[in-house]
Amino acid sequence: MMNKWIKSIVCGLFLVGIFTVSGCGSNETKTTSAPQNSVHLLEKIKERGTLVVGTASGYPPYEFVDTSVAEKKVVGVDIELAQKIADELGVKLEIQDMNFQALLSSLGSGKVDIAIAGMNETAERKKSMDFSHGYLPTHAKILIKKSDAALYPELSSFEGKAIGVQKLSIQENLVKQKMKKSQIIALAHVPDVIMELKHGKVACVVTDSLIGEQYLLFNDDLMLSSIDLGEEALLSAVAIPKGNKELLTVINKVIDKETENGNIEKWKTYYNQKVVDNVMKK
Repeated sequence: MMNKWIKSIVCGLFLVGIFTVSGCGSNETKTTSAPQNSVHLLEKIKERGTLVVGTASGYPPYEFVDTSVAEKKVVGVDIELAQKIADELGVKLEIQDMNFQALLSSLGSGKVDIAIAGMNETAERKKSMDFSHGYLPTHAKILIKKSDAALYPELSSFEGKAIGVQKLSIQENLVKQKMKKSQIIALAHVPDVIMELKHGKVACVVTDSLIGEQYLLFNDDLMLSSIDLGEEALLSAVAIPKGNKELLTVINKVIDKETENGNIEKWKTYYNQKVVDNVMKK
């Protein structure tokens, strides 16, 4: 049996794979205008008989590749929700997995019908797409080493320190606002930032609370700080091309139903555990 130290390394390397993604909560400025013929998207989906959903795997529990099955399919809370939307429309579900930047352009160009990838609504994105009702609330959290807990009792303790964030993420923007006297170290992928923290190259990592909780499962040396960043809860949402009110009404109906009946929370719990089970099978 491998010892705890070796298993921690193995789990960490596995998580680098499942978490590598171009920031579902990113705050990018480039968007693509929705095609003019998108206003009848609901009718096109029904005529085609398929709902084409774009996602960006690597962001559990929202969406990630299930390594426990031969076909390595994408699973997660968002995929369950996408299936419910397809069921409501009476059509088949087709998942197209891509990086997050490509996802936004694919939605704008009409290559996918909807985008669902732990996405947050922003003012910039609203210029070219519409968003559903929100689901799965999360907060930005500060991840630190347990051994450093006494060094950082309050937000001002990080002044002059290097702060790790995912590049172009909402968290990066938050750090710029709340921790102005700190140095931002922004990397493309969350796992890379976590390694910077473990190696002592940054004092903390500011990340999505759901993602931070996943890393704690396999890194006994890390903890979530109790420091409040004073940020309102972020809600994931489904993005669709602008002007498709009828389709948006259907999506909102599904989200409201699955929130009220507790399914979204159940899916979150289930897929959080599935990540753990997959890692332990390695």
